[in-house]
Amino acid sequence: MTTTPQHAGPGVTKVPPGPTAPAPQLATAKRPFTQTLTRLLPLSPALILLLLFLAGPIAYCAYIAFTDLQLTGQAHSSFVGFANFRTAFKDSEFLNAVWLTLVFTVLSSLVGQNTIGLALAALMQRASKPVRTLTGGIVITAWVLPEVVAGFLLYAFFRREGTLNAILDWLHLPSQNWLFTLPILAVSFANVWRGTAFSMLVYSAALNEIPKEITEAAEVDGASGWRRMWHITLPMIRRSIGTNLMLNTLQTLSVFGLIWVMTRGGPGNKSQTLPLYMYEQAFQNSMIGYATAVALLLLLVGSLFSVIYMRLLRTEV
Repeated sequence: MTTTPQHAGPGVTKVPPGPTAPAPQLATAKRPFTQTLTRLLPLSPALILLLLFLAGPIAYCAYIAFTDLQLTGQAHSSFVGFANFRTAFKDSEFLNAVWLTLVFTVLSSLVGQNTIGLALAALMQRASKPVRTLTGGIVITAWVLPEVVAGFLLYAFFRREGTLNAILDWLHLPSQNWLFTLPILAVSFANVWRGTAFSMLVYSAALNEIPKEITEAAEVDGASGWRRMWHITLPMIRRSIGTNLMLNTLQTLSVFGLIWVMTRGGPGNKSQTLPLYMYEQAFQNSMIGYATAVALLLLLVGSLFSVIYMRLLRTEV
C-alpha cells in the first residue's frame, strides 16, 4: 500500500517519517563503567598505599582498642569489649588530660596562631619590603625548627634561671618559675611561637587574592580599618580561615615532643595532654590496649572538629 505525499502548502511536500533506529542501550550502559574505570586507574597506586599504610593501621588499632593487650608480661590478649573506654571515662587523669588538651588547643591554635597569624599577614601587607623580609624570616625560622629544638629553646626561655626571668629582673618586675606555676600557658605560648608562621603564610596568600579595588572603594567611602577588616576582608577570606583553623587544630591535638621536652606533662599532670597521657599508659604502664582506646577517642575529637569546620566552609556568606 502506497502513501500519497501530503502537501503542506504550495510547493512544499511533507514526507512521513521513516522507522527510527533502535537506541544502543548496551553500549550506553557500558560506557559509564568504562569511563569510571579509566579515571580510577591512575589513582590505583595511591589508593593501594592509603589502604596499606592508613586504613590498615587504623583498622588494626581499632581492634586493639577492644582488647587487653599489654606491652610486657602477657602471652596472649583477649577481647574485652568497651571495658577500656569505660575505664577511661572513670579515670580522673584521663578527664584532666581531655580538659588540658582542649585548653591547649583553644589557647595555642584557635586564639594564638590564628589571630597572630592574621595580624602579621595584615600588617605585612602595608609594611615595606625590608620589614616584610625580616619579619617573615624570623617567623618562618621558628616554624622550620625541629620540634625538639624548639622545645629546648622555650624551656631555656621559661625556666627559673631563664631568659624571661632575667628580663623581668632587669625591669624590676616579679619573676617566677613559669614551668611550675603556669605550665599549660607556657607550652601554649611555645606552640604559638613555633606554629604561627603557617597561619601567616595562609592568610598572606588569601589577602593577596582580594581585589584592591574593593578595599580602595571602601576607604574612599570613609570606612575605617577595623570596619574594612570586619565587613570586607574577613568575609572574603572566610574559606581560608576555616581551612587554616582545621589544619591548625588537627596539628595541635597531636603535639607531643614540644610539651615532653619542656615539662614532660608536669609538674604532676598539670600539662599532661592526651598524647602524653597515651604515651604514659602505653610505654610506662605497658597498657597498649587501653592507650589505643584513648587514641581512638582523640581521633574522634579531631573528627568532630573537622566536621564542624567543614560545615562552616559550606555555609555561604
